[in-house]
Amino acid sequence: MIELVRDLSTFDGVPGFEGDVREYIKERAEKLCQEVFCDTQGNLFAFKKGEYTPARPIMLTAHMDEVGFLVKSITEDGMLRIVASGSVDPRVLIGRKMKVGKSKIAGVISLKAIHLTKPDERKKAPELKSLYIDIGADSKDEALKYVSVGDTAVFDSEFALIGSDCIKGKALDDRIGCAVLLKLMEQDIKYDAWFVFTAAEEIGARGAINAVQRIDPGFIAAVDSTGAGDTADTPVHLRSCAMRDGAVISLIDRGTVFDRALREKVTAALDRRCIRWQYRTRSEGATDAMAHVYGTGAKVFGLSTPVRYIHCACSVAYLPDIDAVLKAAGVFIEEAGDMNA
Repeated sequence: MIELVRDLSTFDGVPGFEGDVREYIKERAEKLCQEVFCDTQGNLFAFKKGEYTPARPIMLTAHMDEVGFLVKSITEDGMLRIVASGSVDPRVLIGRKMKVGKSKIAGVISLKAIHLTKPDERKKAPELKSLYIDIGADSKDEALKYVSVGDTAVFDSEFALIGSDCIKGKALDDRIGCAVLLKLMEQDIKYDAWFVFTAAEEIGARGAINAVQRIDPGFIAAVDSTGAGDTADTPVHLRSCAMRDGAVISLIDRGTVFDRALREKVTAALDRRCIRWQYRTRSEGATDAMAHVYGTGAKVFGLSTPVRYIHCACSVAYLPDIDAVLKAAGVFIEEAGDMNA
């Protein structure tokens, strides 16, 4: 699993620019599934035959895109002004290494020098509109030799194994989910299933909406990453979930109320198999699950890996948690199929 997550993490894919991620997944999926195709939205669909065919299709999703930026303008002195593509906290940006455009031009996020700021400015985090990427150009003309307005900009963060069974890297949201689906494809499954790798989740589940209308599933599992709250100075009662406590099961979020009967069947099966899991106790954010209301509607299950520092330049996850998510995804297929036989 670690090698697969590492490979996926190194690819760049802000919303609408998931091509490199998609091609990597497609090449692997074609060796494991009976049908593989893409749609005009950039989604990748892979159908795997199981032992039985359910009455209505079963679908699992994981999104290929990551939070990042687009170059919106270039200043006369060669600095790149940027706009976020997805939700990014400006507090984590200053001094970050970046890669810009198809050529992966090196840059650094910066802002006005501190000695030019007013006292009030120093007391609050800068807004994104006050930041820029410095690629070392001394003029707009020089910058235009390397980048263009509309180019993508992504975090340049090294993937590594750290501590005790932890990994760090960029885009763990949701390349971990992509890795889980690919690993699950390698296994025999009880029921036929569609594995859908979606585009543009970070800007409103755009790809998933199209995918659900195409497949019209009866059951959906959105396999994603979620923010682990077990960080320094965070009170226990404010922690949505914790790293090292297993797979995360959602009750509700900003886009979805997850199906109770399905959740209770899956969690009971996880308990019987001694697979570690925890509830997500906060409701902020949304996932591809919000697309379940399209088509004729589906019962939906929320499954995530707890990840620290989500939507930042570099995140941290625990390998046994990822393994728990993989096992839980397999259980979802069995329980959804049994409800839908």
